[in-house]
Amino acid sequence: MKILIVEDDRAASDYLAKALAEKGYVVDQVRDGMEGLVRASKEPYDALLVDRMVPSLDGLAMIETLRKAGKDTPVLIVSALGDVDERVRGLRAGGDDYLVKPYAMAELLARLEALLRRHSGTRTITKLVVADLELDLLARRVTRAGTEIPLQAREFKLLEFLMRHAGQVVTRTMMLESVWDYHFDPQTNVIDVHISRLRKKIDRAFDRPLIHTVHGAGYTIREQT
Repeated sequence: MKILIVEDDRAASDYLAKALAEKGYVVDQVRDGMEGLVRASKEPYDALLVDRMVPSLDGLAMIETLRKAGKDTPVLIVSALGDVDERVRGLRAGGDDYLVKPYAMAELLARLEALLRRHSGTRTITKLVVADLELDLLARRVTRAGTEIPLQAREFKLLEFLMRHAGQVVTRTMMLESVWDYHFDPQTNVIDVHISRLRKKIDRAFDRPLIHTVHGAGYTIREQT
């Protein structure tokens, strides 16, 4: 799952990002509210962690703007402003939960998990996007830069698995269990063969590869930076 942190305190943001990454989240960080607004408007984040007192556009104004634009991405506000009136303001501005600084990391992670559980019950994901690659789960259609890419059923399932874990390293074991339903390693090169086929279809005709080998670990799909 992909999380955006909007926090101008670099040390606090880096500490939080490290804790989230260790839990398997893909994390982006921005330092001001305006950049947060732009990123949250354009990219499919699963949740936002927003400090209220950030430069250029304060956290509440950023959240209110997103809500008026119809974005329902769940928001956990993290702020040093902790009295009742301030918490109420945050929730009325469109925040889904409010955590007062200083906080225990275990509590923040638990609140985030609860937020994601609640939201997953009301939102059905129908499209996965990585850079200019789109996978439509309803139409069973894959396009890159507007060009349709025909895939066999197993290739589609493998690409869907990679895209659901975009930015994360997925291991052979994870792919075997989720895509082939093997709960043991059959000692074949089936994964390498299918990854090779996917690369030919997804990456060969384009100038930026999206599927990457992580030597000794597995594979990942992401936009190269």
